[in-house]
Amino acid sequence: MGRKKKKTPSWIDVKRNLKGFNKDQLLELIGDLYRLSENNKEFSHARFSLSEDPLKSYKRIIQDAIHPYLEDNETLDIDRAEDAIKRYSKAIDDVKGEAELMVFFVECGNNFTLSYGDIDDDFYDSVLLMYEKAIQNVTELSPKEQKVFKERLHEIMDSASGIGWGYHDGLRELYYESFPDDH
Repeated sequence: MGRKKKKTPSWIDVKRNLKGFNKDQLLELIGDLYRLSENNKEFSHARFSLSEDPLKSYKRIIQDAIHPYLEDNETLDIDRAEDAIKRYSKAIDDVKGEAELMVFFVECGNNFTLSYGDIDDDFYDSVLLMYEKAIQNVTELSPKEQKVFKERLHEIMDSASGIGWGYHDGLRELYYESFPDDH
């Protein structure tokens, strides 16, 4: 006779336990979670708009992850940069803030390749995908809000001229498909 596998606890199980908590117990639990990790602190600060610039800590993570200083043996970590954007998106529903982080990601990636030369196909695919996502978010904004982002996206495209792996062509195609009036 085989052993029964234990069921992995789920959010439903946690929620069932939380229903019995009073306000003080919930606050204590939230405080424990807040102190548990930097990610939880960043999430709370963004969710409740507690910092002057809720994007600052996320931008720092993106900058460090996608434009590392190779001279200091720092490593490129695209997943970490993408994760920072996902965490911000979960913390707060802010299309403009997400667009800012996405454009910043692409600016950092673009600057990285301008600083260190050609990287590899996977790197450019990741940056192009983020450029596409950034454009999608920007197109959801009002025309007035789009203006600054479009200028930055265009600057990224212009500065990438001469970069290999079809990167510049990809940027141009994405930009002009989305903003044909700028052609």
